[in-house]
Amino acid sequence: MAPPRIRPPFVADERTQLVGWLDMQRAIVHWKCEGLSDEDAHRPVLPSSPLMTMAGVVSHLRWTESTWFEVLFSGRPADGPQFRDDLEDADMMVEGVPLARLLDEYEQQCAVSNKIIAAHSLDEVGRHPEFRSAAATLRWMVIHMIEETARHAGHLDAVRELLDGQKGYY
Repeated sequence: MAPPRIRPPFVADERTQLVGWLDMQRAIVHWKCEGLSDEDAHRPVLPSSPLMTMAGVVSHLRWTESTWFEVLFSGRPADGPQFRDDLEDADMMVEGVPLARLLDEYEQQCAVSNKIIAAHSLDEVGRHPEFRSAAATLRWMVIHMIEETARHAGHLDAVRELLDGQKGYY
């Protein structure tokens, strides 16, 4: 079952609104995957983008959360498929990985991200010394993740419609 899709309150502090919008976009990602078979989750529907599958996008979003909040902001080692120099889009290569597992891993990563966001000032900058993007504030990173997640939720909406005709707007 997808997490509830709840918009943040009209009147709230900045952190509540930012995390609220991010959580809503994350919930939309789960919603777009509801009821989808593993076969369809891995089926490409865009000939020029064979990795743009429902499963591939969920995996990409999981690793993007890790990149921005654990690596760039917190300064942890740059580990994970998104850092492979030898293979472009490795974070989207998930053939044979069940969609339920990918969604669980995404949800767990989002919880880690939310803990990091809650523990730091939005004005604090990232710590990773090897990446220029780490110079951004946590606020900038949260806003970027809202944009990134919403953009890919739109991709998931289009891919889902091409897969089985399911569509819907929050």
